[in-house]
Amino acid sequence: MKKRGFALLLLSSLATSAIASDPPRHIDLGAMPATVVDDVIVPVPSEVFGVLDKLGTPNWHEVLRPTQSNAIGERAQVALLLGTVIAEGFIAVEAQESEEVKKIGRNVLNLASAVGVRKSVAARSKAIIDAADRKDWQRVRLELDGALTDVKTAMIELHDEQLAQLVSLGGWLRGTEALTTVVNRSYSKDGAELLRQPALLEYFQRRLKEMEPRLRKNQLVAKVSESLVAMKPVIEETGDVSAKDVEKIHDISADVVHAVNTR
Repeated sequence: MKKRGFALLLLSSLATSAIASDPPRHIDLGAMPATVVDDVIVPVPSEVFGVLDKLGTPNWHEVLRPTQSNAIGERAQVALLLGTVIAEGFIAVEAQESEEVKKIGRNVLNLASAVGVRKSVAARSKAIIDAADRKDWQRVRLELDGALTDVKTAMIELHDEQLAQLVSLGGWLRGTEALTTVVNRSYSKDGAELLRQPALLEYFQRRLKEMEPRLRKNQLVAKVSESLVAMKPVIEETGDVSAKDVEKIHDISADVVHAVNTR
């Protein structure tokens, strides 16, 4: 399988095609198509959202929400915000909201400019808007996925690898919020099981701990770190992920995503 690295860390590539007619009796995350990032097995997002579609056809219009068009706060906040906006793009695709997708394409370009990587995503932004005009949802997914990869690559070239980590983390947090919103509205043990990704949580915690002191002390980054600590006992516990557990993870992720989107 082609590995797309950080692009697969977002719960984002929302595909509804090629879905079996009957929901699985139990979800084995280890058996799903996956990529590997630093020895962490990450289920392919289309499989995650395909399971959700089988379990109840989510109303993605209700999950979708407006995105920030301008950079706010310090560069760390902009990086986290960029991740949430790209994740929102995939939700907008699933909702088939072409106007919202086009706005998100422009917002990605604005935020990329704020962290010095505008050139790397200019073509992607145009491609996203053009594909949304044609309602070519598969192409939009590919371009959004490519935008995330291009942003990460450009940041690393500028020696901003830690900011690239924050972009991925912002996307994962918004994806987690969206996932818990869907599962909360139609709870099932199989849907809730998708949240059990302790290795991925540990991966992000490790990356945060390795960041330079200036970034770790950033108020928003510290809040993100605290949110992962709060999620950990729920995600790592044995047994079924209960409706109460899903609600707790939702509240934590929603709170930190709100902070990322607030001046």
